[in-house]
Amino acid sequence: MLSVHRRRALAGTATTTLALLAAGLPSVATAAEGPDLSRFYGQKIKWAACEGEETPKDLQCGKVTVPLDYAHPGDGSLDLALARYRATGPSRGSVLLNFGGPGGAGVPQLAVGGKDFMSLTNRYDVVTFDPRGVGRSSPVSCGDGTSEASDATEDGADDDDPQAALEQVRKAAEECARHSGPVLPHIGTVNASRDMDVMRQSLGDKKLNYLGFSYGTRLGAVYAAQFPKKVGRMVLDGVDTLTEPLAEQGVVGAEGQQTALEDFLTWCTKDVSCPFGQDPRAAREQVVQLVDSLDQDPVPTDFGQDFTGQDVVGAIGQALYSRQLWPALEQGLASLVQDGDTRGLMQLSGGAALPHEQRGGHATSARRDGGLVDEQDVPLDNLPAALMAINCADDPDRPTADQISRDLGRLRSQYEEASEVFGRYRLTQVLMCYGRPKGTDFIRDEVRHVGTSKMVLVGTRGDPATPYRWTQETAERLGSSAVVLDNKGEGHTGYASSKCVHQKVDDFLLYGSVPDNGSSCGPEGSGG
Repeated sequence: MLSVHRRRALAGTATTTLALLAAGLPSVATAAEGPDLSRFYGQKIKWAACEGEETPKDLQCGKVTVPLDYAHPGDGSLDLALARYRATGPSRGSVLLNFGGPGGAGVPQLAVGGKDFMSLTNRYDVVTFDPRGVGRSSPVSCGDGTSEASDATEDGADDDDPQAALEQVRKAAEECARHSGPVLPHIGTVNASRDMDVMRQSLGDKKLNYLGFSYGTRLGAVYAAQFPKKVGRMVLDGVDTLTEPLAEQGVVGAEGQQTALEDFLTWCTKDVSCPFGQDPRAAREQVVQLVDSLDQDPVPTDFGQDFTGQDVVGAIGQALYSRQLWPALEQGLASLVQDGDTRGLMQLSGGAALPHEQRGGHATSARRDGGLVDEQDVPLDNLPAALMAINCADDPDRPTADQISRDLGRLRSQYEEASEVFGRYRLTQVLMCYGRPKGTDFIRDEVRHVGTSKMVLVGTRGDPATPYRWTQETAERLGSSAVVLDNKGEGHTGYASSKCVHQKVDDFLLYGSVPDNGSSCGPEGSGG
C-alpha cells in the first residue's frame, strides 16, 4: 500500500532487546545481553548535497550503516540511503518519514513531495530513507521472475492445474533469491524497525519522532513494540492491519479499489473527454472489456515489454489512491484506448522516475557488497520485488500446495465478487508468497499494548487501501497510547489531502498538542 505522496510500486525475525546505557548507546554486550552493536549506534551521519539535476538544492543526502543480520552483526553490513531538509527554526531534533509501500523508496519521494512537509522544518530536520532492500539501499530484484510468477499465478487461478502454476511460482522465488543477493533473507519490517533505531541514535535523537503513511504505520507500530521507551511523537496515517492474513487483506483491498473505481468513473463520465463515454454503468463494463482484451492480446511498450490487462489494473489501482491523480488517469486511459499509447499508465504505476530510458527494459542485479546503489542502477522491478518480499517476510501463513489447490476455487469466487476488475490482480499478489520461507509471527503476536507516550492514528473514512476499521482495530491493539483522529474524507491517507488533518498532525508533532481521542476532520479539510 503506497501513500498519497507517491504511488510506486523486509524475512528478518531477530528481536533481541537492546541493552542501552542511560546515554542511549548500547553497552559492550556480554553473551547474555546479545551481540555488540556499538559500532553501528556510535556512527555519525555525514550530510552533503544530493546528486541529480532535478534534485532540490536544499535537499541533503547521507547514509547510515546497519548490520545485515542483527543476531550476527559481524557477518556483514549494508548502507541505507537517507535524505533530509534542515530545520529552518530552533531545532528539536529530527522527524523521520516513511511514505509506505511496502517497497517505496523515501529519498526520491521526499525530493518530489517535500513541499508537503516544509511546515515541519519550523522545528525539525525532516528526514527520510530507503529501507533495506529498497531503492538505493541494496535493492532486491527478481529479474524476470516477478512477471513470470505473476503470469503463472494468474494462469493457475483460471485453469485446472494450480499445482503446476505454484511450482512455477516456487522457481520464481528461487530467481528472486539469486538476483537479490544476501539482503533478501534479512528484509522485513522487524529488521527495518531496528534500522530506524540505529538512525535515531545516529541522528542524535534520544527518542524517535515519526510520521508514517500506509505501510509506514505497520513499521511505526513495530518500532513502538520493540522500543517503547524510545518513542517520541509518533503519527500513523492510513493505518495498516496488524492481524489480518494476506488473503483477507487482498479481499479488503479489492473491495476498496472497486468503490474508488466507481467513484472515478462517475467523475470521468461527466467529462466529454472521458474515453468510456458519459454513462457510468457502461463505463464500468468497458473497463472490464479493456482489461480482458489486453490480457488476451497485450500491446507492446517502448521498453520492450508487453502491456497486459493486469498492467492496466495495476496502474488504475495506483492512481485511485488520490483524487489528484484522476485527471492523469483519465488522460492515460484515453491515450491507451485511442492510440495504444501505454506511457501515461506506465508512469502512474511506476512513478515519474521509472523507467529511465537509458535503463531499457532490463532489471539490473542488486549490488552484493552492501554499499549504496546509484539511482540509475535501481532494478526496474524493485518495487514489486520488495513489496512481495516484505509482505511475505511479515506474514507467517504458508499454506501447502494441496491447501491452495483445494481453496483456490473459493478464493477466486470471493475475490471476483469483491471486484471484477481488481479481484484477479489481488489474488495473484496473495499467492506469490508460496515457495518463500515462513515469515515472522512477531507482528501478529507481539505488537500490542505498547506502553509508549501518546501516538496519533489517522483513519480516513473513504480510504480505498486501508479501511477505517483497521485504524480502530490497530488502536485497540496498541492500547491506551493510541489516539484516533477520524478523517471523514476520501483518498488514501489524510495529511496531504485534508488541511484539518495536516494542521492537527503538525500541532502534535511541533508542539505536542494531542487531539482528543475520536475527534474528527470533515470532508474537504473542514474541522469537525
